[in-house]
Amino acid sequence: MSSLSQIQRATCAKFGASYVAVDERLKLGITKAFDPTQYPINGLHHPPERDTTGWYIWSGQKFLEDPDFWVPLHVFHLHDRGLEFMKYLGLGPGWRFLIAPGYEDVWFDSKLLDI
Repeated sequence: MSSLSQIQRATCAKFGASYVAVDERLKLGITKAFDPTQYPINGLHHPPERDTTGWYIWSGQKFLEDPDFWVPLHVFHLHDRGLEFMKYLGLGPGWRFLIAPGYEDVWFDSKLLDI
């Protein structure tokens, strides 16, 4: 079985992105109501800052900029849950993903670098 870092490296290679290891002791932003069965699953990666990875993950169609929409969560809390989006966390700042059953979209968005 492949390690998560090998899977993340393969995902990066598939999309022509450099692999950037995520420090599992850092936090990402995830919605309070995150549900891995509610699609699509979305992720965007801002540059890391202080004790955060820069990743924001949400499920469903809604994206709110309201600070109460997000909760910080250490990456290591997600590591062993087999969540499908974990394979994208090796993508560097500026990358986004949107996944659903039978659908995968991954792209670079330079606007994410200017926050």
